[in-house]
Amino acid sequence: MYSKKPINYYSPFLQITKALKELGSIGAMFLETVYQTFRKPFKLNYIFKQMEFIGVNSSVIVIITGVFTGMVLALQSYHGFRKFGGEGLVGATVALSMTRELGPVLTALMVTGRAGSAMAAELGTMRVTEQIDALTVMALNPVKYLVVPRVVAAFFMLPVLTIISDFVGIIGGYIVGVKLLGINEGAFITKIIKHLDLDDIYNGLIKAACFGIILSLVSCYKGFYTSGGAEGVGRSTTEAVVVSSVSILISDYVLTSLMF
Repeated sequence: MYSKKPINYYSPFLQITKALKELGSIGAMFLETVYQTFRKPFKLNYIFKQMEFIGVNSSVIVIITGVFTGMVLALQSYHGFRKFGGEGLVGATVALSMTRELGPVLTALMVTGRAGSAMAAELGTMRVTEQIDALTVMALNPVKYLVVPRVVAAFFMLPVLTIISDFVGIIGGYIVGVKLLGINEGAFITKIIKHLDLDDIYNGLIKAACFGIILSLVSCYKGFYTSGGAEGVGRSTTEAVVVSSVSILISDYVLTSLMF
């Protein structure tokens, strides 16, 4: 007797189909966000509020991460360069690593964990409590009032946080390299000036702006389309952090291959 084979909902084909569908939905939300950004009225107070939440409130964790990243870079590169008598290159290594890669990437990952998760949880709660539906009933575009301020704020604040991370990272490398390991101060600073170009800084800031769009858009999308009550909010928050983090790392490779 013929028996119908049960559908495997965890098959690779269905997972890929689901991922492509989500990617298309995120792209559609991005286009709607760009469109609504330039439409009146401009709710600047909403944007400033999100800039404070995403930028100012994340500054402490970004500073701590940047300082210790620079210190570890200086410590590790010193022991490597010492074998070849190149201790003076520690400063340039720290500066280039922070401005090109570690500054924007680690800043984006920290903001994703702190602010991105909060975005997904807040919008997810609004969805399951039907507050987003209420905005639609009142003829208010929910993307305009909920998504646009967060994406715009992240776009502008991630480069600012990255500048802070780069600066304190280089300071941390200086403290370890010069004050603790005894590297010549003049060689440390001279190598940074010689090898660090403005293009390295600019490209890192462009990366940070792209990461800001990615993490805010993915987090808002996951929260915006939450379902399943309180359990769904938790699931959306987790997915927002994971997907945003993976997307940041993938886009980092793509941007690096295009810029350098």
